[in-house]
Amino acid sequence: MTDARQVPPPRLDPSVGLPEHPPFDPLRLCVFATVAALGWLLGPWALLGFALLAVTGYAKAYRGGLLRSRCKLGDTRLVLLYLVLLAVAAVYGIYLALR
Repeated sequence: MTDARQVPPPRLDPSVGLPEHPPFDPLRLCVFATVAALGWLLGPWALLGFALLAVTGYAKAYRGGLLRSRCKLGDTRLVLLYLVLLAVAAVYGIYLALR
């Protein structure tokens, strides 16, 4: 049973018809802002976590046959090298912070 007081948004109203293209969802911008906030709050620990997560994902994708990434670096091996360098920089930053 539906509540008569609740009115669906116009884009969901079947009588209006669906637009040709769904509205743009800026989810990436929200993700970028969240990653930036975590990086700011957690510093090198966040960088290390995200870098290791990305290395794991790209290594699995590379073993699965991904040779070209949509990343600006293109070659998956270059992306992996970049991510490993970020992880090393994070470890060095943690070392400096704990020293």
